[in-house]
Amino acid sequence: MEWVLWFIDFVLHLDRHLTEIVGQYGGLTYGILFLIVFCETGLVVTPILPGDSLLFAAGTIASLGALDPWWLLLLLSVAAIGGDTVNYWIGQKIGPRVFKSESNRWFKREHLDRTHYFFEKYGGKTIILARFMPIIRTFAPFVAGIGAMSYGRFLLYNIAGGLLWTSIMVLAGYYFGSLPFIKKNFSLVIVTIVLISIMPAVVEYIRARLQARRDRLAGAAGSARPVAEE
Repeated sequence: MEWVLWFIDFVLHLDRHLTEIVGQYGGLTYGILFLIVFCETGLVVTPILPGDSLLFAAGTIASLGALDPWWLLLLLSVAAIGGDTVNYWIGQKIGPRVFKSESNRWFKREHLDRTHYFFEKYGGKTIILARFMPIIRTFAPFVAGIGAMSYGRFLLYNIAGGLLWTSIMVLAGYYFGSLPFIKKNFSLVIVTIVLISIMPAVVEYIRARLQARRDRLAGAAGSARPVAEE
């Protein structure tokens, strides 16, 4: 339970914690940020690591002169693209076995099913759209590797999505994070970023559940009609 409280505190006060990390580790902070982004996108078992909020906070710290924004953009783009690439190949190797099994301690079946639904609806654009959706961002390359997309096509979407995601989030933090209102209400801004990030996934999930329910009701009504006519 203590690590959960620590994690919540870390996410809500990313600006303070990143400032402490920069002060303690200096240039090694780039490596720490690289590792977090790489794991969040590359390891399908770590979808809870901060993504959007971390990039925004890193951009905010860069606006204060503690980090170089161009190094951030370069290294975190490489981490995001490299992470998705590793995730894709993991999906190719173990994905089919995971899809045949029920949820276990490492994978939640509902996350895989939700991501697969996104692929059915948006196709290759899922790799770009998923960059801005926590959890789906982690599972999208995994599902793509199972067979939803060839590697060449995946790589194009992966590079485009990685560059777009890191640029938008880091530069948003760089240009807006130092504003007095945002500095004073940074925790609220982080929560807002997280909520906005997960909202599309929640809406699509609810929509899919409602559609599945309508399909079941329609199927039940169709099978009951001949009986009624007799």
